[in-house]
Amino acid sequence: MLVRAGRDTGPVVGEGAAGERQDITVRLFHVMAELAKIAATMSWDCGMQTAAQKYYVLALQASKPAKNKPFGASVLASMARQLLYLDRPHDALELVRLALDGVQVAGTPRLRAMLHTREAWAYAALGRPEAFRRATDAAEDAFGAIRAGDPAPDWITYFDEAELAGVTGGRYLEMSRRSSQHAAVAVTHIGRALELRRRTSMRSLALDQAGLAQAHLRNGDLDEAVAVGSAAADTAGQVQSVRVRVQMRELHAEIATRRDPAMAGLRKHLQETLAR
Repeated sequence: MLVRAGRDTGPVVGEGAAGERQDITVRLFHVMAELAKIAATMSWDCGMQTAAQKYYVLALQASKPAKNKPFGASVLASMARQLLYLDRPHDALELVRLALDGVQVAGTPRLRAMLHTREAWAYAALGRPEAFRRATDAAEDAFGAIRAGDPAPDWITYFDEAELAGVTGGRYLEMSRRSSQHAAVAVTHIGRALELRRRTSMRSLALDQAGLAQAHLRNGDLDEAVAVGSAAADTAGQVQSVRVRVQMRELHAEIATRRDPAMAGLRKHLQETLAR
């Protein structure tokens, strides 16, 4: 801190102190933004949608005085993801486009890759396969541009190759509801995510396993669906997550429509998991 002695007024705080205060203010707003985003994600995962929306808005507001456009873009992406789960893909797409516009200069390849997967997700939900593929290609191109030593803030490091494969596979699975031709591609991508996924990430593991079981079902691979679905039920039993339970209910509902005797054991296993 710089101090200048005035002739009559005594010590005067110089520009250094003002700059230091400004740096502290910026850091505090960034901490506020990060904590609000964490609270939002936790609320959303517990099914508290209104609380999640409020915390996301707070995170976005705090990111502005924090002077961190990339982090603000990540908040918009999280808000878009929530809207997609609430079946509002048009609104989600608008937020993702806003986020992409804001990081054309400041965004890292990893951040842009994540944003393009959100864009692809919205297009999949809207039933626009060609636009989905273009956005997916953009995500893969951006991810391929990541180089060792590239700056990666802690809040974006979760988006690794496993996450890219899992999100992409999940969207192919979504499109396979309309056309079963996408099921085989979903199997490839989600299977890749499972190979790469850290076994400590139990929630993501359960979501991948449940999604892969559904993809095998739609692809006609009943034996694989039973094996992976059973593993998903075991993993889900160790996770407290509304999102996981929703995915497990969807898997159970899909299996319930199948009268093949091979499905009976898995149907019972899922019922026991959901009853806990």
